Parts: sequence; C-alpha cells; structure tokens
Amino acid sequence: MITGNKGEWSEIYTLLKVISDKQLFAGDSNLNKIENLIFPIIKVLRDETNGTFEFSYDNDLVIVKNGDEEIRISALEFQKQARFLLTKLKEKTNATFSIPEIENFINSFDSHSLKAKSSVKSDIKIVIHDQRTGTNPELGFSIKSQLGGASTLLNAGKTTNFIFKIQNLNLAQNQILEINEIDTRSKIKDRLEKITSFGGNLLFEKTESSIFGNNLVLIDSALPKIIAENLKLFFTSTFSTIVELTNNVSEKNPIDYNLETNHPFYSYKIKRFLTDIALGMMPSKVWTGEFDTTGGYLVVKENGEVLCYHIYNRNEFEDYLFTNTKLETASSTRHEFGKIYEENGGLYFKLNLQIRFK
Repeated sequence: MITGNKGEWSEIYTLLKVISDKQLFAGDSNLNKIENLIFPIIKVLRDETNGTFEFSYDNDLVIVKNGDEEIRISALEFQKQARFLLTKLKEKTNATFSIPEIENFINSFDSHSLKAKSSVKSDIKIVIHDQRTGTNPELGFSIKSQLGGASTLLNAGKTTNFIFKIQNLNLAQNQILEINEIDTRSKIKDRLEKITSFGGNLLFEKTESSIFGNNLVLIDSALPKIIAENLKLFFTSTFSTIVELTNNVSEKNPIDYNLETNHPFYSYKIKRFLTDIALGMMPSKVWTGEFDTTGGYLVVKENGEVLCYHIYNRNEFEDYLFTNTKLETASSTRHEFGKIYEENGGLYFKLNLQIRFK
C-alpha cells in the first residue's frame, strides 16, 4: 500500500489534473489565472523508478506509454479521479495516509509511486504548444502544493548564516552572558534590542559560507549586503514578507544608489536571487548560473486549481516568488546563530536566512 503526506499526494493530483485539463494555465503574482496565457498540452512525462511514463492524447482518450506498453484511458476518468483525490486531500488531517482508490487507478497503468524518481530534478515534464512562437518546448516543473503546509524556498543551514560585527560597544563578560541568556519566545529580537539599548549596532561583515557569499556575488556584487540588510530588518522589526522588507530597505538605500530615476535596484536584485534559488542555486554548492532541468513551478492552490510559473515567462515567475515569500526564524541552536561571540578582539553576532512561501 502506498502512503504519503499531502505534499506527496499532491504530485499525483497534479499529474491527474494536468492530464485531464489538457492545457496549462499561467498564473500572476497573486496566484490568479492569466486568462490570455494558456498553453495546450501535447504530452506529459513523468520519471518513475520503473521507467518513464508518457501521457499523450487521441481526441478524448489519454494514451499512456511506458516502454512498449500502451494503454488507452478516457480523459474524463482522469478528471473524475483528480476530483476524488482533491476531496480526499481536503478531508485528511493525519500526517501520512493511503488512498486505495487512487492507488488502484494509477496501478491500472503500472504506476506505483507517489513521487517522481529522486535522481530526476523535475517532478513532472510537460510538452506544450506555444502559439506565440509555433514551437513545442518541453518544460520541467517542481510541484508546490498549498494543500499541505507552506513549503520552504531556501532551507536554513550554517551555510545561510550572515556575520555582523557589533560596533560602538564594549561589554563585560557578565553583560555578554546576560544578553546571550535571554530566552524569550522572540529571543533573537530581544537580544538585538538589548545590544541596541547599550548603544551597539550591527554592521554586516560577510557570509559564514564563502561558497554562498560567492554565489550571491555572482548574481550581483551588492547582493550579500542587500540580503544582510533585509535580514537585520526582519530581526529588528515586525516585517517578515520579502516585499515589505525589500521596500523598506530600498527606502533606506544602504547601497546609496541614485534613486532619482526610480530604478527598482533592490527589488530587481532580490527577484534575481529568488529565481536563482528556485532554479537550483544551493548555499553549499558552487553556483555557475546554469539552471537545472526544472524551469519552474506548478502551484496547486487550495481550491485545486493548478497554475504554471516558468522561466519561460520570466516576469510572472519572478513576481510570483517576490510576492509569495517571507523570512522566518529557524532553530538558532541547530544552526548556531543569535549569540554574541568574541573574535580577534571584536564582538560579533550571526543572523540566519530561511525563506518560506507564505
């Protein structure tokens, strides 16, 4: 019996829904359909451990191929199964569960897995017809579901720590201890408040990981400082969304750009950063700027609608990431940040970057 969580079952839901829709709907930054941007689907591909499944159409029939095997199933059956699965996913409250009826249906064409093969970057690949260019590109997607909990865009790690030097402050050992022992619900914020009340302020020095720092510089040389400013604002204010943080940092203009002509320096650079993370940049690996095979996201909305965001439509993809993400506080003990420490006669403080979808 197959069991999985809502995110994993959402992969099968997306497969069934996309096949039955026969077209992909592009979405805007607010997760609304863009009515005039619809791509007819020619075929859908999914890699599983027992081969690559190919779903194409013959009028109202779906032709399922895996190797030499070929099965024909009504497109209406895919629609019926997708609706049934959505109802079940909305009902379920336990962490993992089985849905025998759906398992029986996918078994009927020899599919036995909720998730695509782990060695493959894309959860699903779709060949579309682009009426604008007359071409049939194959697009790779990761599936992001809103049916379960919000997923992360950038996972925290020691590699995502940013190191700040505390300026204008001399503290005795007992004062450092007093600040580090603050253990409230919002302890990082409260420790920073205490540092400020003593007259100290944080100046960004570098990222803990030189690989991550260099990845950021590769995207844009000002990016480490811009993200550090967003991070500092997050831990010292009530702002948490990427939009709020970036707009506020832009008003302060720490890089001292010429803003007379209203160039969107800060939002432009942050959008590039988010897009590169979405398309394969990882803090612990050297980023060369080459996107992996996943060119975008299929987002499963709470109402079951599936929207497509792809580098193919770069502006919509960047706006979606920018509008739908926020910073959050990860575990300070696990990732070793949020305490004053001494080094080379100076005082330092680390803040950690984690980005989640709203």
